[in-house]
Parts: sequence; C-alpha cells; structure tokens
Amino acid sequence: MNLIAWIVLGLLAGAIAKAIYPGYEGGGILSTILLGIVGAFVGGTLMTLLETGKLALTATGFSLPGLFVAVLGALLAIWIWHKVGGRVSW
Repeated sequence: MNLIAWIVLGLLAGAIAKAIYPGYEGGGILSTILLGIVGAFVGGTLMTLLETGKLALTATGFSLPGLFVAVLGALLAIWIWHKVGGRVSW
C-alpha cells in the first residue's frame, strides 16, 4: 500500500476509533493518523493470527473490511494505552 493510502486509512480508522471510544481523546490530526496506522497493524496481525495460527506483523488493506479491522485494532490500541499509561483524574 502506498503512503497516501496509509495516511487516509490511518486518518479514517483513528477518527472513527476516537469517536467510538468513551471519554475525551486528545491529540491532533497527526496522533489520529498514527493511532489508525497502529490500529491497522494491530488488527491485521490479530486477524492473521486468528486465520492462520501464525504470528506475523501484517497490516490490513485499503478496503471496507480492512477499515473495520483497523478501527477494531485502533480501539484495542487506545484501551491498551489507557491501561499502560494510567490516566490521572483530578
């Protein structure tokens, strides 16, 4: 997949994941794109693991099912980030 497609997929997946995840998610457009790209890798790797039983770093393609998997991966990435980072609530 070329760079422009990665950026578009990342922007879409990250924006959808931020809209779905409860609570405030800060960050600008760059963090949204990076979240979506990480989500594409996380989701693609998990789908490969479920389909083949092998752990391989793969990413989803630029398609509707690929976007769905990337959004699920981005949601998982946000959840892990909150668990590891530990937000402080005032």
